Amino acid sequence: MIILPAIDIYNGKCVRLRKGDYNTVSEVSDSPIDTALKFVNDGAEWIHIVDLNGAKDGTAVNIALISDIIKKTNAKIEIGGGIRTLETIDRYINAGAERVILGSAAVENVEFLKKAAAEHPGKIAVGIDALNGMVMIKGWTEPTTKTVIQAVAEMEQCGVCSIIYTQIENDGMLSGINADAYRELADMTSIPIIASGGVKDIDDIKRLKKTRVWGVICGKSIYEGTLDLKSAIDKAVK
Repeated sequence: MIILPAIDIYNGKCVRLRKGDYNTVSEVSDSPIDTALKFVNDGAEWIHIVDLNGAKDGTAVNIALISDIIKKTNAKIEIGGGIRTLETIDRYINAGAERVILGSAAVENVEFLKKAAAEHPGKIAVGIDALNGMVMIKGWTEPTTKTVIQAVAEMEQCGVCSIIYTQIENDGMLSGINADAYRELADMTSIPIIASGGVKDIDDIKRLKKTRVWGVICGKSIYEGTLDLKSAIDKAVK
């Protein structure tokens, strides 16, 4: 299992939210690049980056900063947030991103997702963000009528390389992860699942290690010190 420490970028800073609420933005570092380098020094091979400005309004205003992170680390970078055009996908992949995450665009336009996945095999992931089992879009601000199960069934036909499943009700709350929900999702699809939202401590890592999830994203737990990144990586690979 892979541990992916998270960097959420908003207005050029490294921040955290609670339950995806932009009114709860709190800065955890004024340098996303330094944060990324620290994660790499702690043993991270992958880093999960979200452009919160992009997730909110569909623009890639932080792309230059994210490109610098890619250039200055040896980590594999997956990037999401407001990526809704083939041009933006191309820009990130040309900048060296290992994986591009589509969210709202994938949920709203399956044909666009299929085209992106066909043009960039093994490089397109989908972020499924759910509140009480229903998929949310546009930076978690708008509900859809799709359930998680319906969305995953659609993804099966699109050639995506992975699904990042976030339980919004747990995200940024340090409440502990719902391992059973991720186990059920991983068991129902052949697409590698990455768990996101609510990881509190090493016990959550141990629980997820017993499931079939490919990876787990850890954010606030690392910043708040309830989870040691080095220990989490060690536990995940053993």
